[in-house]
Amino acid sequence: LLSCRLYCEEAKDPKRRSCLSVLAEALDVVVRSFAPILPHLAEEVFQYIPYKKDSEGVFRTGWIQASSAWKKPGIEEAVEGACAMRDSFLGSISGKNALEYEVIIVIEPGLLFELMEALQAEETSSVSQLNEIMMASQTTLLSELPKETPADANIVKGTFLINLEGGGIHEQSSYKVIARPIAKAKCPRCRRYTAESSSTPCPRCLTVLAGKGST
Repeated sequence: LLSCRLYCEEAKDPKRRSCLSVLAEALDVVVRSFAPILPHLAEEVFQYIPYKKDSEGVFRTGWIQASSAWKKPGIEEAVEGACAMRDSFLGSISGKNALEYEVIIVIEPGLLFELMEALQAEETSSVSQLNEIMMASQTTLLSELPKETPADANIVKGTFLINLEGGGIHEQSSYKVIARPIAKAKCPRCRRYTAESSSTPCPRCLTVLAGKGST
């Protein structure tokens, strides 16, 4: 999930920058957390953080101060729901390479479907947050089974309990996950099966490479 954002996206892409922001915040919290126990290690790590503008030290800059901007209602439930579907998907392919598959997620219209739409606005995507969580090469989000679904398709069913607003909203939602071998070639740059041929980068990587060439 992180490696694709960090190494495959363009340097100034919001997805990559947001990933760096999360890693920076996590490092800051971890260092301050173990500072009372490992003061010398914490101080050394703090002094080598490249984006810190002050040099007062970890003990002179206060305790952990988490910004309210990190708390977004529904995001935690959306990610937890997506992880539950990912577990269903990975269980259905029995340890095989997840990137060799495309995933179809079917959820009836409702709160769970809306939460998944927050992670993937498009019906089908290979670069959405939902697809990154699923660890597949492509993810399709539907409200009903596709008409061309084979009769012998491996359909994994599951349920997810949504708790929102401190438990004020409870909703038990069901979902179906279908895993199908993807028909595309492996991209030589990002290693996902999203290219038209094994010698040509996928559309996303071509766009990134074209941007690098123009700068």
